[in-house]
Amino acid sequence: MTAAVEHPLNLLGLTRDELTALVETWGFKPLHTGKIWRHLYQERRTDWDAISSLPRDLASRLTRETVATLLPIARETHSSDAFTRKYLLALADQRQIETVLMRYSGRVTACISSQAGCAMGCVFCATGQMGFKRHLTTAEIVAQALHVDAVLRATIADDPALAEGDHDSPHHRHERLRNIVLMGMGEPLHNYDAVIKATQILRDPAGLALGAKKITLSTVGVVPGIIRLADERQPIHLAVSLHAATQEGRAALVPAAKKWTLDMLMDACRYYVEKMDRRIFFEWTLIEGQNDRPEDAHAVGRLLQNIPGQVNLIPLNPTNGYGGAPSDNVAAKRFQAILAEYGLPSTVRQRRGIDIGAGCGQLASASG
Repeated sequence: MTAAVEHPLNLLGLTRDELTALVETWGFKPLHTGKIWRHLYQERRTDWDAISSLPRDLASRLTRETVATLLPIARETHSSDAFTRKYLLALADQRQIETVLMRYSGRVTACISSQAGCAMGCVFCATGQMGFKRHLTTAEIVAQALHVDAVLRATIADDPALAEGDHDSPHHRHERLRNIVLMGMGEPLHNYDAVIKATQILRDPAGLALGAKKITLSTVGVVPGIIRLADERQPIHLAVSLHAATQEGRAALVPAAKKWTLDMLMDACRYYVEKMDRRIFFEWTLIEGQNDRPEDAHAVGRLLQNIPGQVNLIPLNPTNGYGGAPSDNVAAKRFQAILAEYGLPSTVRQRRGIDIGAGCGQLASASG
């Protein structure tokens, strides 16, 4: 019997075109690609012998030379809000990453990590405080989305009313993964190629079939990445973490701003909206007494008033490495009212999973 290869190919890191090329390289017809893809992404199975129309030699080679397993769960934590679950997932090199499942009215969202750690060093972010460890592979990014989707499938399977009921009912649709935010551990645009390839795999209509408008990538302002998104006309949504409306204030919170200044970032944002003809989501962490004052809101209004966008206001979530406090609801509403004077729509983000460290800026791995 032929031994399994030492480092098998992870199918979760291949686009459908790449899978087709692999099948052809092995000497088989490309028509088999669709069967493999459906078995993997729709049936969530890797027992290739079970595909009756698949050549036995192809099934055998897939078994010997490939893998497509989900990441093992090192720890699972449920929030008292009953809407949020956090998963500490183990990587093959013993590092760990965090992925979050969040339920909202009518939708389920997965918060996906793109790196183990982060090199950006934002002072109020737990991931930034742990430093950069390594980029995640495309397969490791895709596996997180499939993990959340598997949790939702299991929820349906465990509930006879859902399993036997109308699969077009609102309740059933609610238990499908429909939204992904690349706002977990890491800076997605620092790992551009792997991240964008993962979004292409997850959008494949024969797979998880996520809509491009259901995927949001969040960056602290990696200017070359923003420009590349626009030049390549990547159809996913863009969110930019702003946090301050002056170069000095932003550099104090986001060290990457020393390399990509506020002026450079705003130029990149204008280029993006002109090229893509779409708005940007601007993220603003509200820190009491630091960036939540009326003068801060007016500065944001002046900075963004000519850029199509929406401001997402996020009261600071606590981390061990930063001593700031979140703004209260009065300050948040006041900030919103001032933004409205400039024609800027805004929302105050719902706080979810704070008690289990699953909120924005709180993700970090136990292993570092």
